[in-house]
Amino acid sequence: MPNTKSAAKRLRQNLRRRARNRAVKHMIKTHCKRVLKALSAGNVELAKEEFRVATKKIDQAAAKGVIHKNKAARLKSRLAQRLNKLAKT
Repeated sequence: MPNTKSAAKRLRQNLRRRARNRAVKHMIKTHCKRVLKALSAGNVELAKEEFRVATKKIDQAAAKGVIHKNKAARLKSRLAQRLNKLAKT
């Protein structure tokens, strides 16, 4: 337990931020899985729409500092590669 008022406030802030960050990370994973599910089903149009939403969520998380900007770029790149691979065939 915190000993000072400032430490108590810090603890409260950290708990709120941790909950928010976990929610955002979970949302990113969910949207990425939706893209992969649409790709595995062979539905290119749905995959493109889900990719657009996933990209937006990933960029928002990177802008807020929830994930690193390089991780955001890596996630988007990997999803785009899979999407382009299916779209060509």
